[in-house]
Amino acid sequence: MREPGPGSRFRRLVGVGGIGAGVVFSLEGDHDLGRNESRPGRLLDVRDYCKLHIIAHYPAVLLGARPGGLPFHVVPVGKVGDDETGQRLLREMGEAGMDLRFVRAVPGRPTLQSVCFQYPDGSGGNITTTDSAASALTAADVEEAAALLDEGTIALAAPEVPLVARARLLEEATRRGAFRAATLTSAEAAAVRASGLLAHVELLALNEDEASALGGVRFDPADPRPCLEACAALRSGTPPQVVVSAGRRGAFALAEGRLESRPAARVPVKSTAGAGDALLGGILTGLAAGAPFGDAFTLGMCAAAFSVGSPHTIPEGLSLDALAVFAREHRVELPSALGRLVLEARA
Repeated sequence: MREPGPGSRFRRLVGVGGIGAGVVFSLEGDHDLGRNESRPGRLLDVRDYCKLHIIAHYPAVLLGARPGGLPFHVVPVGKVGDDETGQRLLREMGEAGMDLRFVRAVPGRPTLQSVCFQYPDGSGGNITTTDSAASALTAADVEEAAALLDEGTIALAAPEVPLVARARLLEEATRRGAFRAATLTSAEAAAVRASGLLAHVELLALNEDEASALGGVRFDPADPRPCLEACAALRSGTPPQVVVSAGRRGAFALAEGRLESRPAARVPVKSTAGAGDALLGGILTGLAAGAPFGDAFTLGMCAAAFSVGSPHTIPEGLSLDALAVFAREHRVELPSALGRLVLEARA
């Protein structure tokens, strides 16, 4: 496996996945929502976003992405509805510096929507539409962006779009020498195993439920190796790097046979929604900046800690300086890679 190291820097991220928005309910009662239960909840003033938008926001903002490609190039590939929500999301992604030439508005279909729910401790889940504009993304749409995939590119396959589109991105990325990262949902674990998609993945990011569903081994934070190894073994040949987020118990990674862990930062928590995506976004930022995997993992944990301090799934005020100040104030471990990025941004 080719792992980016110090001095080697990716210049572009091309990603497919969901682009959408949602509403968030704060549930009464701490027990898990039952199959036939009707639960009262309060609608929160929270901005919720979907997978690709959240993950791509971190390298876009932290690496100074611009549509022209310098100093970094973030290229989402997806579809939104021809509606007010879609227009707002495109505007926000553009303001973050993303190149939106491959994000199309689809007449007659709504922008991807989700309903999120939170328990009193800040944990929760979501329900996402399956008949939105995002579900209309095809392999042919992905092929239009294939010329951007090369050895200087990170290819990201995220959920909430059809598997066939994600598979095509990863196949093209493999053929053209790009670094390949993916995440998935628990509900599609069986389909992912059957699709052969994992044969093209070098970095796999999951939460504990997704890891258990994919690997077929219950995730145990006291002994995470069996579950991570089961997920890694699904790819023949060189196993991928596997990262599993475990909420308040931190995160774990298996890279080249080494098990690494990072504790969850002790910071005030407003919402954990989007924290796993922030972790992956931070890792990809670190790798793109030329950091070794261990430092990128630490940067991802710092991004996740920053994320949980916001009620929104994309935290307001994210920047290199804000992340550095946050880490110093909350005694969050910060890799040297971030300090180097701050200096470069100020140069």
